[in-house]
Amino acid sequence: MTAPQIVLGWHDWVDLFAHYLVLSLMSVGGAISTTTEMHRYLVEQQGWLTPQQFSDAIAIAQAAPGPNVLFVALIGWTVGLNAGSHVAAVLGVLVTMTGIMLPSSLLVLLAASWGQRNRELRAVRAFKQGMAPLVIGMLISTGIVLGSAHRDPANDWPLYTLSVVAALVIWRTRIHLLWLLGAGAVIGALGLV
Repeated sequence: MTAPQIVLGWHDWVDLFAHYLVLSLMSVGGAISTTTEMHRYLVEQQGWLTPQQFSDAIAIAQAAPGPNVLFVALIGWTVGLNAGSHVAAVLGVLVTMTGIMLPSSLLVLLAASWGQRNRELRAVRAFKQGMAPLVIGMLISTGIVLGSAHRDPANDWPLYTLSVVAALVIWRTRIHLLWLLGAGAVIGALGLV
């Protein structure tokens, strides 16, 4: 699938920025937990990225050393390149990264200082415990979107089975995550998933 040639007006850039501002406040488990909504907006609704470009941006950024949030910069870069220039690509990085980082950073700063002062309150402890299922659910939805981007979801039962088994192994054992990543690479290289 070829990259779409898109034309972005100033209102599109403002809309993209506003969308990432909202995503920032939803990114409870980190920016990666909002990839389902990013995919819906950028690929399905706007058509600014292809499914392949979206998945590739995440895969490349996750494989590179550095913070997890770098995939947002790569997505912004790709949107800008699809708009036709490197200047637009730099603008895409600035718009998406500022949008995703600004609100959540300010919120975390304020909430962390308040939470630290009030860490013994029952409501604070309950909030922390209640957020865990939400974060897990958002990460699972991210896995589903990324796992089905290049494939047919109806025939992906081995991939889903492997994902569930890996989650159970991580949860119930002390096997280091790198061993599981290595095993996944071998299974993928053999074409089993």
